[in-house]
Amino acid sequence: MKKLAVVLFFISFSIGFSQENSTILSLEEYIGYVKAFHPIVKQAKLITSESEAKLLKSRGAFDPKIEVDYNRKTFKSTEYYDKLNATFKIPTWYGIELKGKYENNEGTYLNPEYNTPTDGLYSAGVSISLAKGLLANDRMATLKQAKIYTKQAQAKQNQVINEILYDAITSYFNWLKNYQSQIIFSDFVVNAETRFNNVKTNYLAGDKPAIDTLEASINLKNRLLDFEKAKIGYIKSTLEISNYLWLENNLPVELTDSITPDIETINKIDLVLNSSILNVSDVSIENHPKLKELQFKRDILTIDKRLKTNNLLPRVDLEYNFLTTDYNDINLLNTANYKSGLIISFPLFLRKERADLKLTKLKLQDIDFDISATKVSLKNKIDATLQEIESYKTQNQLLLNLVTDYKQLVKSEERKFDLGEGSLFLVNYREAKLIESQLKKIDTEFMLFNSKSNLLRVINSLN
Repeated sequence: MKKLAVVLFFISFSIGFSQENSTILSLEEYIGYVKAFHPIVKQAKLITSESEAKLLKSRGAFDPKIEVDYNRKTFKSTEYYDKLNATFKIPTWYGIELKGKYENNEGTYLNPEYNTPTDGLYSAGVSISLAKGLLANDRMATLKQAKIYTKQAQAKQNQVINEILYDAITSYFNWLKNYQSQIIFSDFVVNAETRFNNVKTNYLAGDKPAIDTLEASINLKNRLLDFEKAKIGYIKSTLEISNYLWLENNLPVELTDSITPDIETINKIDLVLNSSILNVSDVSIENHPKLKELQFKRDILTIDKRLKTNNLLPRVDLEYNFLTTDYNDINLLNTANYKSGLIISFPLFLRKERADLKLTKLKLQDIDFDISATKVSLKNKIDATLQEIESYKTQNQLLLNLVTDYKQLVKSEERKFDLGEGSLFLVNYREAKLIESQLKKIDTEFMLFNSKSNLLRVINSLN
C-alpha cells in the first residue's frame, strides 16, 4: 500500500511537470507522508523497542542457571585435591530459589568436610528469604518496573510524535499563508501594471495629467516590491516544509514550484484534524500521555517504596537440601541426610534503609504535586485555546465581510476615476486598504489553523 502511494505521488508530480500546472498537496496527504516516512517519527518508535529490550533483560533475572565450579591441584605427583561442584538453580517470583546440586571431591589433602562418596553426592533443596526479600526483592521490583517502563515509553513516544506532527502542520499552515500572500501581491502587480499603462495612454492622449503617470509608476514599483517580499517568504516556507517530506529508505523530497498548498484548507481542517471540539467539557485529559507518563512514574516509585520498606526487615535466609548418592532413587531422599543453613543479619540503626525510604516518599510527594499541577495546566490551556479559536472564527468572519466591502469600494473608486470624477490617489488608497484587509484575513486564518492544531497538540490527538 505504501509503495502504491509513493508511485501515485511521483505520478502526480510528473503530471504537474508535463502540463505545467500546479499539483495540490493537501493537508491530509501531507500529514500522511509525515506519519509514514519522517525519520524523527521512525526514531520515536524506537523508544518502545528500547523499553521492550530492557523488559526482556529484566526477565533474565528469573532465568534458570547452571554453575560449574571445578578445582584441582597436583604437586610432585601428589593429588592434593580434585573438586567438582555443579549446581542448577531456578529463581522464582518470590524470595525462593530451587536448587539441584552434584558434588564429587577427592584428594590427599582434601578438607574432610568436602569428602563425598566415590560416585559423588547429589542434593536437592530450596533457599528461602523468610523476612527481607520474601514479598519484595530487587529481582521482582526490577521486572515490575520494566513492565511499567514499557507503558511509559509508549506514552513518551506518543508525545514525541505529537510534537513533530504539530511542527510539521504549523509549517504547512505557514506555507499556505505565504502562498496566499504571494497570489494577492501577484494579482495586484497585474492591476498596478494595467492601471499604469492605461494612465500613460490617457496622458499621451491628453486626458490625464503627468502627475498621475508618476503616481501610477510609484504604485507599480511598490506592488513589485511587496510581491518580491512575498515571493521570498513563500520560497523559504517551501524549503521549510520540505524538511518534513520524506519517502521510503529515508529519501528526502524537495518540493518544486508546481506543488502548491490547498487553499480550501479552511473548509477541510476540522475533518482532517478531527478538531470539531466545542468546549473544555468535551475533552478528557485523564488518558493524556503526559499524565499517564507521570502516573507510570508514580507506579514505579510505589514499587520502589515497597522494596525500601521491605529492606527495613532483617535478613533471614534459610537453606535446606536433601542429600543422596543415587539420583535415580527418590526414596533415598529423607530427613536423615540433609544439609541446612541459616543466615540472620540486621543493621542496628537502619540509617541507610530509613534514608532510602524517606527519599522515595519525598519523590512520591513530588510526583503527586506534579500530577496535580499538570492537570490544572492542561485544563487551562485547553480552555484558553478553545476561547482563542472562537475569537479567531469571529475575526475571520468580520475580515471576510471587510474584504468584500473593500473590493466593492475599490471597484467604485476605479469606475469614478475612469469617468474622470475621482483621483488616482484615492484608487491607490482604497486598494492599499483592500490589500491590508486581505493580508489580515490570511493572518487570521493562519492563527485560527494554528489554534486548532495547538488544541490537538495540548490534548495529544495529532497522532
